[in-house]
Amino acid sequence: MMSYDFDWSSIPGALPFLWQGMQVTLQITLMAILVGIVWGTLLAMMRLSKQRWLSWFAAGYINLFRSIPLLLVLLWFFLILPRLLEGVPGITPGTDLRLSSAMVGFALFESAYYAEIIRAGILSIPKGQQAAAFALGMNYRAAMRFVVLPQALRNMLPLLLTQAIILFQDTSLVYVSALADFFGAAYKVGDRDGRLVELLLFAGAVYFILCYSASSLVNYLSKRMKA
Repeated sequence: MMSYDFDWSSIPGALPFLWQGMQVTLQITLMAILVGIVWGTLLAMMRLSKQRWLSWFAAGYINLFRSIPLLLVLLWFFLILPRLLEGVPGITPGTDLRLSSAMVGFALFESAYYAEIIRAGILSIPKGQQAAAFALGMNYRAAMRFVVLPQALRNMLPLLLTQAIILFQDTSLVYVSALADFFGAAYKVGDRDGRLVELLLFAGAVYFILCYSASSLVNYLSKRMKA
């Protein structure tokens, strides 16, 4: 049985390229979190609205994206977004829209999950809080903004952070568009130097350290909030 001779010498020289890939990964993650939470909050409020058409729209959106594999959603946007933007001033047929497509795809997909987390957080607040806000003369929007959502944030913060960690891990799926995120950069370097095993192990170790650290932080915050 032949043993595999590990050679880690490719990693030091690849660090600048890997860091560029990590920057792409972080850009996608942060954009998806920001847009996902904002759009997810609006979806959650629409889902809870007494206006049937708003509730139906939000429910349909959430169920659609939660029922479709993320990889398929990303492929849709990689293929569709460039066609939708044809003819837009400043965008030529050769413009690289892979990063923009990834950001849009992740943001719209994650917003469905954030919407359910936020809806659960809103429902965890006693209805008396909203009634008290109405008694003070606030309308629905003001009651949500100043009374309900600030309290709900405390309950849903651990889940929001956990979803962000999952999102960070899922960004590796952008390899379908050959976008050089951190995972894609590690794969390219490993394939180029004939050290694919070493580079993928290194990438896995980086993902583990970052995600484990973030998970530990979430657990710490959860315990502090319960204390």
